[in-house]
Amino acid sequence: MGGDFAPQAPVAGALLALAELPAPLEIQLVGPTAVIESQLAALVAGEFALLAHVRDRIIIVEAPDVVSMTDKPAAVLRSKPNSSMSVGLRRVAEGHADAFVSAGNTGAQMAASTVLLKLHAGLTRPAIGTIFPTAHQPVLVLDSGANVDCSALELVQFARIGATYAQDLLGRSAPAIGLLSIGEEPEKGNAVVKEAHQLLLQSGLNFIGNVEGRDMATGTCDRGPIDVVVCDGFVGNVLLKFYEALAPTLIGMVASHAGLDRRELRRGLHQLDADEYGGAPLLGVNGVSIISHGKSSPKAIKNAIRVAQRAHDSDMTAHIRRRLAESVPESNIAPPGTAA
Repeated sequence: MGGDFAPQAPVAGALLALAELPAPLEIQLVGPTAVIESQLAALVAGEFALLAHVRDRIIIVEAPDVVSMTDKPAAVLRSKPNSSMSVGLRRVAEGHADAFVSAGNTGAQMAASTVLLKLHAGLTRPAIGTIFPTAHQPVLVLDSGANVDCSALELVQFARIGATYAQDLLGRSAPAIGLLSIGEEPEKGNAVVKEAHQLLLQSGLNFIGNVEGRDMATGTCDRGPIDVVVCDGFVGNVLLKFYEALAPTLIGMVASHAGLDRRELRRGLHQLDADEYGGAPLLGVNGVSIISHGKSSPKAIKNAIRVAQRAHDSDMTAHIRRRLAESVPESNIAPPGTAA
């Protein structure tokens, strides 16, 4: 029931996903049963008639309440325990589902995921990991909106969980970690970024130093390719929203100037389409919780479900747990300028 185009986009996205995913994989649609049944019936009787055969792989889970975008995140579990978000995440926590996908209230999903799924030991906050297309190879950016203020220790935690995601879902053997700043020199940036730089040097990760905004478009810096970029959620979300607007703006400008067909340009630049990536995992919780954009289309929901499936099949959550347990606790690393 989450997103600007719910319930049509989530229901249609589920049908599209099931058409591509092998049986016996099933999708549970969580929300008011009558609303979901009506939407399913309309879709399989209309534009999605060719997908009617996957209808028997959809299970409807009753959840009468709906979380709105204006609901206070911290109060959702208490005020709406029977919402589609609360019920869906509870099913993952209790082992009745393998992953949860929503295009609803991001803050509520983060808060409910943290309470119901719990954080990995040693973490203080989860982070949203978003794939950014580049001229070289996709780059994982975290945090892209869960935490507007972060400590240096939390940025190092994000780097650890981001490295595991890059290994498991992007296939990067030794992920190169960059810290987003206003210059590549260690002394550039605010106090938190400068402290995080020093901690990352001691972390044992493949830390390649500070990276700048201009490096995001190419996916490389003068020290080589970048796999993971770490920043706080305020900076990450501003960067994400700018990125989302850039492709359609450029496509419109080029099409208008050169007299080209916009649809052809979009197909040629499909790697810049945010819908291709679908959703971003909330990294750091004990379970798969995928956060999709509020304006997600059926295509975006379909791809978010694919992300959820890959995260589950790769056992990413257990891998993150092991990597965190094996790492040196950040609390044992002396902050710069202090005695160890």
